[in-house]
Amino acid sequence: MALAPRFAGQSSHSLDPRAFHSLELYLDYVCPFSAKMFNTLYHSKIIPSLPSRRPSLRLIFRQQIQPWHPSSTLCHEAGVAVLQLEPDKFWAFSDELFKVQKEFFDVNVVGETRNETYKRLAKVAGKVQINEGAILKLLNVSDKPADDGSLNVGNGVTNDIKFLVKTNRLTGVHVTPTVLFNGAVEGSISSSFTEEQWEEWLDQNVK
Repeated sequence: MALAPRFAGQSSHSLDPRAFHSLELYLDYVCPFSAKMFNTLYHSKIIPSLPSRRPSLRLIFRQQIQPWHPSSTLCHEAGVAVLQLEPDKFWAFSDELFKVQKEFFDVNVVGETRNETYKRLAKVAGKVQINEGAILKLLNVSDKPADDGSLNVGNGVTNDIKFLVKTNRLTGVHVTPTVLFNGAVEGSISSSFTEEQWEEWLDQNVK
């Protein structure tokens, strides 16, 4: 599936015209298995070496909201806010958020308001030198009706979240992580893959 320009930061590196293969990682910020897959790829030589070793491949982080964990939506809203403000820092922000993902699991958010959760997410963005105030300006939801009296006012990333969910639904992806290779679900890839297993799979499938 094509990557909308507004989500260009989800690509691991600048798109190379030779990148005719695509590997799409459908990940959720509050999914432990998504964190495991992300960490293996991000904290290894795989991603940094893609432009030189595998220029025919583009790796995309597809944000997959899992609504049975309400904080999943809030975390992905923060990711979209980063994409709006500083898309080049999306992967670094995601790394920081996965490191503290347990702080946003159900039992750790149930006692706070939505805007209080946003404040903690803005601090995560601050760890990669993104302006916390700018993030909060996009995320915070007003407690006042809109000028037309409507109450579902949303925030500064609502429209992007709607588009993200719409495009993800077209794939039928449900569980996380799910990996698509050239548009088809690749069931042989597991969150338990080691760096060596990733290298082996890439060597076999990406020419």
